[in-house]
Amino acid sequence: MEAHGSAADSIVVAQAKTTGPRQAADEIARQLATTELAMVTVFVSPFYDPEIFIAELSQRLPDTPIFGCTTAGELTPGGWDEDSVVAMGFNAADFMIAARPLFELSTFRVDRGRSVCTELQQEFAQHTEDCDLGHESFGLMFIDGMCQREETLMSAIYASLGDIPIVGGSAGDGLRFEKSWVFHRGKAYTDAAVLILVRTRLPFRLFKCDHFEPTSTKMVVTEADIERRIVKEINAEPAALEYSRAVGLSDSKLELFSFAAHPLLVRVGGSYYARSIQRTNPDGSLQFFCAIDEGMVLTVARERDPVEATSDLLEEISEELGDISVFIGFECVLRRLDVEQHQLSREMSELYRRNKVVGFQTYGEQYRSMHVNQTLTGVAIGKRTATPR
Repeated sequence: MEAHGSAADSIVVAQAKTTGPRQAADEIARQLATTELAMVTVFVSPFYDPEIFIAELSQRLPDTPIFGCTTAGELTPGGWDEDSVVAMGFNAADFMIAARPLFELSTFRVDRGRSVCTELQQEFAQHTEDCDLGHESFGLMFIDGMCQREETLMSAIYASLGDIPIVGGSAGDGLRFEKSWVFHRGKAYTDAAVLILVRTRLPFRLFKCDHFEPTSTKMVVTEADIERRIVKEINAEPAALEYSRAVGLSDSKLELFSFAAHPLLVRVGGSYYARSIQRTNPDGSLQFFCAIDEGMVLTVARERDPVEATSDLLEEISEELGDISVFIGFECVLRRLDVEQHQLSREMSELYRRNKVVGFQTYGEQYRSMHVNQTLTGVAIGKRTATPR
């Protein structure tokens, strides 16, 4: 495969679809080797051994910081894909970055997140004192999708970074939900996250897209295991039975595709956000992808056309920013499953291809202070209007 973009482009996109991690690392490195890069972000199917892949790629690009994670699917220059690797090289002429890993998320405390953010901002400020990349910054966050600590982490980061907005995704493991990895400086980690601050002169805009709207049907979580994101009772009834009744399904038919088609919404600050279900447990409780709490009001959602909703947003952003280098996208795997159920995969994949949406499919999305589900979040990067000095 050939890289999408030239060495003069702000972001060069590479893709590999080979039989092994070393061959994939060779292919990605070959496509990115002609550009002086501030960093590479790489999103890797669990088809490849993540530890071998990231070690091999780092050896081939020894002077370039590399970050990323494993996926539940890839958003490539050709649209939706699986069993592949997609990477983005950020041209050093247009971007400056600083990054920090956060380890041992299972014992993560908010004060630790604040400390890391303070260190990162100090480094960021030092690096940008003499650069001419302007004052516009955003953050990228990649989190182990099995850690169940996204809300705590995002709350700490949001409170500590001031006006720097954050967007990102939770690493995936296909549809296995067993183990996911994030990458930092040549190694793969579980129970970890990576926060990257990015400064650029290029125009950009963060975005969030979903295709659901609230109905009048409400439910209340009456018993829950908050730490494990398990809802045991809804409306004082077994959770799976009450959920099935509310959305009009037989509880015997509850599966990942059912949850993809029938998410529940919570209202935060006047807006609705999806709270997606991962599975039904043997005791009839429901395992969620996002944080839940006793007393939380859940609203049954009604679907809109996902392709139309996404197309409208991408068109709006393109009109605002002008020519787009790339839409860096983080898309929930349940969103993909829902689109597949409606037999709209070809249309959505083609929409992404036309609009240069590149990234990965997730176990959850980060958007500003929120950890959300069943959305497409990301950042659109415009093109430079003048030759950089």
